[in-house]
Amino acid sequence: MKSIVKSFVNGTITIIPIILVIYVFFNVFTFLDSILGNILKPYMKENYIPGIGIIITFLLITALGWLSTQFISGKIIRMIDRLLFKIPFVKTLYSIIKDTFHSLLGEKRSFSKVVLVKLPGTNMKSIGFITSEEIETFANPLKDHVAVYIPQTFQVAGFTFIIPRDEIQILDVKPEEAMKFILSGGITSKNQEAK
Repeated sequence: MKSIVKSFVNGTITIIPIILVIYVFFNVFTFLDSILGNILKPYMKENYIPGIGIIITFLLITALGWLSTQFISGKIIRMIDRLLFKIPFVKTLYSIIKDTFHSLLGEKRSFSKVVLVKLPGTNMKSIGFITSEEIETFANPLKDHVAVYIPQTFQVAGFTFIIPRDEIQILDVKPEEAMKFILSGGITSKNQEAK
């Protein structure tokens, strides 16, 4: 009986992560392919090959990125950008989305510095990511502070704390490794040591 239970546990540990990764990858692939794929399918009919939607989406985004650097098309895109910032409610949503993409993909990336933060009144510490080092532009009294995002374990939700600069400790850890450590509740560090 013990050997059956042990085999079941081993099977679960081995197979479930593989199935979940395939499931997530398939759903992400299907979603990305459907962005333009649903428009192309009626025209291509049986000639449609899964993945064409992703390729055309990638090419379209690349072309629009190139156009945004050109003189005339760049002016049009900047005009649309300014227009979106003038529409109530839309400007809030647009600025959040734009700032998020700039922080993840732009030249000044957020989440690039991993920090250790001491929780007030305790000896406990938490790992977080600096999301902004220039928050005095948000509010002048915060001149010597930084914004630190601390994700929650087993989910992508988290908290943003404004912390004095001298109370954080920069860690020499890759952001991807830190995120894996936090989201897994520290389990990934044990797996790394075992390898």
